[in-house]
Amino acid sequence: MKKVLIAVIGIMLSTGLTTAQAQNSTSETPNFSKLDASPMDLALYRNPDNEPIARVIYSRPQRRDREVFGKLVPYGEVWRTGANEATELTLYKDLQVAGETVPQGTYTLYTIPKENEWTVILNKKTHTWGAYEYSSEQDFVRISVPARKAPNNIEALSMAFEQIDNGANLLIGWDDRYVKIPFKETM
Repeated sequence: MKKVLIAVIGIMLSTGLTTAQAQNSTSETPNFSKLDASPMDLALYRNPDNEPIARVIYSRPQRRDREVFGKLVPYGEVWRTGANEATELTLYKDLQVAGETVPQGTYTLYTIPKENEWTVILNKKTHTWGAYEYSSEQDFVRISVPARKAPNNIEALSMAFEQIDNGANLLIGWDDRYVKIPFKETM
């Protein structure tokens, strides 16, 4: 009789514990992470036939009343062109950048901002955090583009494609500056 009573109490305790655990797991809010301070975004360029040509994935740091260029992003230093992981550019077909044909594939997009111009770098090493693993030996293309004064302050780093004849400009803007990087479709 003692053995049966112990068994019944054991079953009741384990059932009650399991039920309590199940109730807790179903009634609690899942543990999602909070919104990143520099959320990820993407810009996509499609040709007039709606075919994807290029895509940029980047994180969008916020200005938050900080002086961006020359302070937060030092002049003359390699920058991941965003926050968190380095910015990635995927080309779905061969494109020309400053007369150089860049084969389809994925590249890391680094920049070296200066007051009046930026050096834009397409680097072959991908899946990197920040610019810590940057090596000029992996550069595929380097071009210089003028830094332009933005008509309005841009609170979050922003990227977009602007269609032009036979291609698109990749626009990168933040704070009071922006640049245009020309991509042309190969014939």
